[in-house]
Amino acid sequence: MKRKIITTADGSKTIQIEDWNEQYHSIHGAYQEAVHVFIKHGLQYVTNHENVSEPISILEMGFGTGLNAMLTFQEAQKLDVPINYVGIEAYPVSQDEIDQLQYDTLFGSDSQTFFNIHELEWEVPKSISPNFTLTKRQQFFQDITDIDTFNLIYFDAFGARVQPDLWTEAIFSKMYQALKPQGVLVTYSAKGSVRRAMQSVGFEVERLPGPPGKREMLRARKSS
Repeated sequence: MKRKIITTADGSKTIQIEDWNEQYHSIHGAYQEAVHVFIKHGLQYVTNHENVSEPISILEMGFGTGLNAMLTFQEAQKLDVPINYVGIEAYPVSQDEIDQLQYDTLFGSDSQTFFNIHELEWEVPKSISPNFTLTKRQQFFQDITDIDTFNLIYFDAFGARVQPDLWTEAIFSKMYQALKPQGVLVTYSAKGSVRRAMQSVGFEVERLPGPPGKREMLRARKSS
């Protein structure tokens, strides 16, 4: 499918799949959405409110442009918290697209780290810094088999409008199993069907204020 680079409302760029009229990040602000959903209501929530033993293990469903991974890397440095980060992506972004996104301008002195993470070998854990280890896995969501592994999941799949099969009870059952007891999942979506699918597999789900352009988002917790 044809992809192109577009500029979102906060000035940061993202990738658009033209045939679907779907973007990797919100057109209302790629950077702002990532910070609000995954850092503020995901990582910061877990470090502030949950009794998590170090290191924190994070699974990102939809590694995509690497934006969420880089923001998490920077937050790990600020918090001085060790993080093991696993990013799942079935169709890796090309180096040409990485260059066009110009995300290096978002990360200041860490700009080279952004390019480095895209050059890393897949399927192999790599230490990015003393407190951040990244593993990129080229894998379909349906093939996830992790059990009681992660403290936090960033669920950043394409929307249910274009890929409804990624927002089903079957997928969220895999997410539930992949989380440690009391583990947390955050997503930008707030669709009723998504919330019900999460609840049906055992998640306790709460609605939260959404990022710019969205009224709500969801955060879910594994109950046991």
